[in-house]
Amino acid sequence: MAHKDWKKSVVYQIYPKSFNDTTGNGEGDINGIIEKLDYIQYLGVDYIWLTPVYESPMNDNGYDISNYLKINERFGTLEDFETLISEAHKRDLKVMLDIVINHTSTEHQWFKEAISSKDNPYRDYYYFKPSQDGPPTNWESKFGGNAWQYDEKTDEYYLHLFDVTQADLNWDNEKVRQSLYEVVNHWIQFGVDGFRFDVINLISKGEFKDSPQIGKEFYTDGPRVHEYLHELNRHTFGDKDMMTVGEMSSTTIDNCINYTRPDRQELSSVFNFHHLKVDYVDGEKWSNAKLDFLKLKEILMDWQIGIFEGGGWNAIFWCNHDQPRVVSRFGDDSTEENRQASAKMLAIALHMLQGTPYIYQGEEIGMTDPHFDSIQQYRDVESRNAYDNLMQHGIDEREVLTILGQKSRDNSRTPIQWTSEKQAGFTSGTPWIDIPNNAEHINVEAAIEDATSVLHTYRELIKLRHEHDIITYGDIEPMYMEHPHLFIYRRNYDNQTWLVVANFSKETIKLPKDLNSKGTTIIQSGTIENGEISPFGAVVINVQ
Repeated sequence: MAHKDWKKSVVYQIYPKSFNDTTGNGEGDINGIIEKLDYIQYLGVDYIWLTPVYESPMNDNGYDISNYLKINERFGTLEDFETLISEAHKRDLKVMLDIVINHTSTEHQWFKEAISSKDNPYRDYYYFKPSQDGPPTNWESKFGGNAWQYDEKTDEYYLHLFDVTQADLNWDNEKVRQSLYEVVNHWIQFGVDGFRFDVINLISKGEFKDSPQIGKEFYTDGPRVHEYLHELNRHTFGDKDMMTVGEMSSTTIDNCINYTRPDRQELSSVFNFHHLKVDYVDGEKWSNAKLDFLKLKEILMDWQIGIFEGGGWNAIFWCNHDQPRVVSRFGDDSTEENRQASAKMLAIALHMLQGTPYIYQGEEIGMTDPHFDSIQQYRDVESRNAYDNLMQHGIDEREVLTILGQKSRDNSRTPIQWTSEKQAGFTSGTPWIDIPNNAEHINVEAAIEDATSVLHTYRELIKLRHEHDIITYGDIEPMYMEHPHLFIYRRNYDNQTWLVVANFSKETIKLPKDLNSKGTTIIQSGTIENGEISPFGAVVINVQ
């Protein structure tokens, strides 16, 4: 159901390539999404967010767009997409499009024109720089290597903060901005209900200088980014009933307040990723590390309080198409009992926070990382680059594969497990990426039939958010922040207090003696007996 108050909404993220294949070619498609809309309605969410389905060479799984106005034939047709919107609306579901306007594919016509000659009118749509001594700056690409690519024909370098086939757009050029606003308005007129803007806080570049680090200080939350987002708002979605969310890379609380405070007229909400870097060693993603639980709590609470007090709005999430599966990452998938318990606990701990919850496909049934044991099983360009880089640094291959097993984006990109049948009911052909071995017992069909499954915990949490204002509007009060195993906080609103207790340990843990947990249970997973909470237990109590 699409809730009238967007702040009470819950969003379900779909990665189309891995969602549902109706053609047998091993890749999901738009008709596959249409086929499963009844299931999404059953889950109870308000929006579906589709990762990019535009025309693309798919070097970065669709985030390299070659034509903003066409649908990738691998996913279907424009008519299919029109049907998807129509069928979603019939079920009171809204459709959010993912759009990438920081960069385009080098296959985009704008870039083809730009690279053809220095005096082409589209040259200034991108960042081209001359340099006699190698790349213009030492900035690093997010995917490894230098962020500048040399073009021999015109003897200049172009900027690509991501893959070499993803050239950054020059937002300082008014023609670029107007062209992009036309794209956004095209899809608004087509009937979409919202947008997720990819790496949108990188659109304003500052000085082009060498960096003592990797260069992100020159383009993250750049000098004109708020001006540009306000302009985007005013020229496109700002006067319409649409929900927007910006993906913010390495951002700050203050900037995110400014991005989302209603009076500033920029975006509805923001994604930040600081809480998903608590298993990095000294900020390095490609490292072998476990969860720093105290750091996780600290970051979550800093953002909850900071955004609340500043009048902004968070997106809250554990998983997406770029992150490992949370039950493997912060929970425990080593036994079936622990998988179910920790998946439910993580759901409760997150969904009682303030903000708009995002559920990534398969998360609602507790899907795990695939635990690949060979580089040949990986498809992701970032992961393959990381493998090559780590091997070149002399790291043992077993260690490299352990690191990829923890951090690869492919961990979340394996097909959703619909049934216990061959290929998990995803395709009648060969899937584009291997399906985990546990699909036989972890699948949607089994989860629906089991009243105690992870799926039914998610359904209950969505229902609670729709019905109780305290979850959306209440303030948040962190408690026992130094406790090594328990995540405890209170929500307060309209003379009500809800206590949330989540045990992140696989052991039974004693509750703090002075914790007042008397009251009515709102939702519970696991048990609380004799002042102790069971392994990976979680409870929400309306405190009396």
